[in-house]
Amino acid sequence: MCKKTLLSFIMVLTIIACKKQEKEQVTKKAIVTNMIQPTTVSEVTLASGELKRIDSFPSKYITPRPIDVWLPDGYSNQKKYKVLYMHDGQNLFDANTTWNNQEWKADEWITELLEKDSIHELILVGIHNIPKIRFFDLFPEKAFDYLSEKVKDSLLENGKKQEVVVTMDTFKGDEYLQFLVEELKPYIDSTYATKSAREDTFIGGSSMGGLMSMYALCEYPEVFAGAACVSTHWSGMNPTTYKNPVAKSILAYMEANLPSPSDHKFYFDYGTETLDAFYPKYLTDVDRIFDKKGYNSQNYMNLEFEGADHSENSWNRRFDIPLTFLLKK
Repeated sequence: MCKKTLLSFIMVLTIIACKKQEKEQVTKKAIVTNMIQPTTVSEVTLASGELKRIDSFPSKYITPRPIDVWLPDGYSNQKKYKVLYMHDGQNLFDANTTWNNQEWKADEWITELLEKDSIHELILVGIHNIPKIRFFDLFPEKAFDYLSEKVKDSLLENGKKQEVVVTMDTFKGDEYLQFLVEELKPYIDSTYATKSAREDTFIGGSSMGGLMSMYALCEYPEVFAGAACVSTHWSGMNPTTYKNPVAKSILAYMEANLPSPSDHKFYFDYGTETLDAFYPKYLTDVDRIFDKKGYNSQNYMNLEFEGADHSENSWNRRFDIPLTFLLKK
């Protein structure tokens, strides 16, 4: 066999092998998708729309958990919808089904804004938290890169004193985002009538969920266009710690990794009572970082709500503001 013929034969075998691998990957993806069977949730009272739930969404990155998908009235496969992903999904829709009898009133606000034609039509995806590991799932993991080894060791040692066995591997913020971007979003985009581009994809949450939403835009600026970061827990850990090194590391990470202001939006806010009382002191630093990057009032907000505390009952009084800021027509 001549050299030219041999090379041609090898190329043909390579192409066949690649096509076989692609077919296997597509088949595997289809099998996984078929295993995910959403059901309609009847026990949740909604202002409008329909709620679908996957009881245990499979993942190779994080602990499987329920996922809720809220579809607006008149949802149709003939249309295309923007998508808002939110953390702590079990707290979004009905106070009668939440641990503290409070809710975001997400369906009420979206319904009202849609009826007023104030925002684009959207699908809301709620990612349930698992209380015991919520903190570790939602902590912006790469912020630890801005801490010295001495400080890291001290933090882990303090955990042991409180009888909490924690290592750096316990933190799963990066894996949580991999789950969202590589597993959940592809499923949502292939199952529902979504607009899947960056300019149509948003993320939001409160407290640690606010931190994770900021982190998502910094880590995946090609995936998300905007973040709603409500009562963002800038302190990261214990808010009473004097000269908190974790808070400084989070701000340092954000300053080094903020995406371009030309195609991204950030909404932040904070109250002045209970846990939120610890957040105003970070206002100056946060504003400085965004101003230095070139953000302005068109793509950045950081609002104070006097008298508001750290609860869904406070967040549900102002959720229309981030919704309108990110999704305004």
